[in-house]
Amino acid sequence: MPDESGAVLAFDFGLKRIGVAIGMQLGAGRPGSARALTTIDNEANDARFAAITALIAEWRPVRLLVGRPLNEDGMPHEMTARCERFANQLRGRFRLPVEDVDERFSSAEADANLRERGLSWQQRKTKIDAEAALIILQSWFATHANHHATA
Repeated sequence: MPDESGAVLAFDFGLKRIGVAIGMQLGAGRPGSARALTTIDNEANDARFAAITALIAEWRPVRLLVGRPLNEDGMPHEMTARCERFANQLRGRFRLPVEDVDERFSSAEADANLRERGLSWQQRKTKIDAEAALIILQSWFATHANHHATA
């Protein structure tokens, strides 16, 4: 686990939308605050990467995370390859460390979290992707904080 501190951007990649969350890594594997940031609601690749470029310029992350969808049994499916391609595009364009994070059930968990907050379906629909990115980020923080504590 790198001991670097700084911003970490997490992405929940989808064909229609990309959810984005931001978190701060405090160094020595210690997570700081994290929150859902935005949803890139555009299917055009150029527009998506323009939005991501603006986020990277604003937040100056030290690392990027991409949710890697898998079937319940851990086997890849069609979206797995698309997310891996997206992660490779991020690596190539931004020259930042990019890690894949298991995102099984993140969308269901995000929807449940938003429902618990009393949001209607219409409200949840606009926030679910960014909330799923937050869950991906929190999962990565939890895994790496535990890894560092046992290292």
